[in-house]
Amino acid sequence: MTTTREEQRTLTGFTVGTTATRRVEELTTMLRRRGAEVRHGPAIRILPLADDGELFEMSKSLLRNPPDVVVVTTGIGFRGWLEAAEGWGVGAELATVLGSARILSRGPKATGAVRAAGLCESWSPDSESSSGILSRLRGDDLSGRRVAVQLHGQRMPEFTAELRAAGAEVIELPVYRWSEPHDETPLDRLLDEVLIRRVDALVFTSAPAVTNTLDLALRTGRQRALLDTLRHHVLVACVGPVCAAPLEGLEVPVTFPQRPRLGSLVRSLDETLPERVRRLNIGGNHVELRGQGVLLDGELRPVPPSPMALLRKLSEHPGKVLSRRELVDALPNGGEEHAVEMAIGRLRTALGNERFVRTVIKRGYRLAIEETERRALPER
Repeated sequence: MTTTREEQRTLTGFTVGTTATRRVEELTTMLRRRGAEVRHGPAIRILPLADDGELFEMSKSLLRNPPDVVVVTTGIGFRGWLEAAEGWGVGAELATVLGSARILSRGPKATGAVRAAGLCESWSPDSESSSGILSRLRGDDLSGRRVAVQLHGQRMPEFTAELRAAGAEVIELPVYRWSEPHDETPLDRLLDEVLIRRVDALVFTSAPAVTNTLDLALRTGRQRALLDTLRHHVLVACVGPVCAAPLEGLEVPVTFPQRPRLGSLVRSLDETLPERVRRLNIGGNHVELRGQGVLLDGELRPVPPSPMALLRKLSEHPGKVLSRRELVDALPNGGEEHAVEMAIGRLRTALGNERFVRTVIKRGYRLAIEETERRALPER
């Protein structure tokens, strides 16, 4: 089905932050095609497989004593493992050993990688989950059996513990591992933009990226503020439930698609972000607040950070007069009451109509929303 230009621009005016490392160009392209601005702050880096001594030793162990069962959790991880084995000069030998085992693949991508290697999986769960594979193995007699588990970026303690409890000898294969990025400056800047709400949605594509982001916020004294912002103001979108779990454990609402795919993730943003915007009728004009500015009667008008912060504050109390002191507290970097006056002037200029923000002498400012309009606004 062909996507129309109008359907593609559903994220116009929104800013989406992403912490991805792998396939970030693909994700960025999909978001920009829909009209979004993208802010990128990588939260992880992938360590080279060929230099991984633990993976090399575990692979040699399988060659000496072949496994009975092989669990393949990710396509990229399985392909990377075989490529590393080729570099070590044991690629063909490893493929032969794996081909003699019973292979369980977690989902379509893992299955595709297995078949691309000339091997054949014996079973794959419809749920595309590790828990589905575990349920299948519970029905087998695993006593004395060697089970090789290809890890997907981090350990799987509950999964492997249950296999060991059933009597299996488990060989864990850390096929690719994560670490902090060499330079955390882009991620640090992204967190700043999230905290001042210049970002409408923050996207994660792996659980380690979530963990590293929270760790950076903790080390810089911003974790409490970050969690508050993510709970109440900025949409958090994850590629799947495994990625979402660390945030859900901290009571952060998370949206994720039914199928853990980048395309599905972007489509979920398409559906969710426009439904979250604050909509107002100001001076007879339809206004929608978005990260980069406002949609004024369907036209995007960029608004700088400080004026946008004041507009958000005023919109939270539609039609109510807010004092300069109250508005100072809403400015991203604080300031004096004179800074409020300057920001209000810039806001009026950005909106293209000075009458949208009313000055109430000796009291402050309010949006030009009449009493009848205020009564019709939903409570938030």
